[in-house]
Amino acid sequence: MMKNRVRKITINVPLSILERATHVTGQGITSTVIAGLQELDKKAQRSALRKLKGKIHFDLDLDESRK
Repeated sequence: MMKNRVRKITINVPLSILERATHVTGQGITSTVIAGLQELDKKAQRSALRKLKGKIHFDLDLDESRK
């Protein structure tokens, strides 16, 4: 199993945002920052999928697939 590589970073963030975010997650700073980065990644993936709308022909008979 491949371990996730990590990188130590130093960031300056507004304290009010950090406090609200850690309160929402109920976790510490590192876990909260990771959750935020993961959410940003998911948002980018959803955006990429939306750009494909109408570009892929998908022919499926839903009733037939349920048999």
